[in-house]
Amino acid sequence: MIVEILVNGIVISAIYALLASGFALIFGVARIINLGHTAFYMLAAYFLFTFANLLGLNVFLSAILSIVIVVLMGIGVYELLIDPIREHETTVLLTTIALAILIQSCMLEAFGGQYRGVSSFFFGSVELLGVSVSYQQLLTIGLALVVLFSLWLFLSKSKLGVAIRATAQDREVANLMGIDVGRICLTTMAVAVGLAAISGVIVAALFVAGPTMWMEPLIIVVAIVVLGGLGSVRGSFVGALIMGFVETMVVVFLPMGSFLKGAIALAVMVVVLLIKPEGMFGVVFEEERL
Repeated sequence: MIVEILVNGIVISAIYALLASGFALIFGVARIINLGHTAFYMLAAYFLFTFANLLGLNVFLSAILSIVIVVLMGIGVYELLIDPIREHETTVLLTTIALAILIQSCMLEAFGGQYRGVSSFFFGSVELLGVSVSYQQLLTIGLALVVLFSLWLFLSKSKLGVAIRATAQDREVANLMGIDVGRICLTTMAVAVGLAAISGVIVAALFVAGPTMWMEPLIIVVAIVVLGGLGSVRGSFVGALIMGFVETMVVVFLPMGSFLKGAIALAVMVVVLLIKPEGMFGVVFEEERL
């Protein structure tokens, strides 16, 4: 049971970490609360289904095409819908949630309301201490670790990453220092949507794709970001681990009450915030962001 909890907890945490890191990144840099973030995750899952199952393309090629297309769509959404109203937070909230509902309606119209299974990247499994672990689960864990480590390298070592961190710390000073804040925000949006798309193709191959698959993760991702500290990528990673393992343990120990996993995870967030209102890695000063 311990091995099962560890494996499933890490898999769920890996997916949440990818989603939450993107959500936290775009908030930390552009101060945008993108409630349509998980809709891009759903889009990637459906693109993978379309390319791999309906068109018969290689599943790896389908995944790459899905991620690239969704990233381009994210850039287009930012340029056309979000950037003109970026300074109006309430309008951004309403616009992004409306966009998510519109995408859901399009998926319902195009694919119907039933869930769609997608071909796995790898078939088969390996036994680990008496527990069968699929190659797809191992791929999920490995890919998430590689992507998150690459994100850390990008933000901490590259010139563009340093510019992103500088913009997150103080946009006005970054602009005075010659950093193109608009381009940085656009780049950050592309990275955030890319992280959502990667998690989408992982989930589609590991579980199923459905037209409402963006709703539950959105609530949990927001909880993770708040739990870890708004705008903190590191906090999002730790928060994802906590939420992932809480959900897994609820399913294992309360199988008849697994529908409560989201509520219990949110209860954990509330308890932590009562102790530390700014979140685990929350900050008071802007210069401490990221």
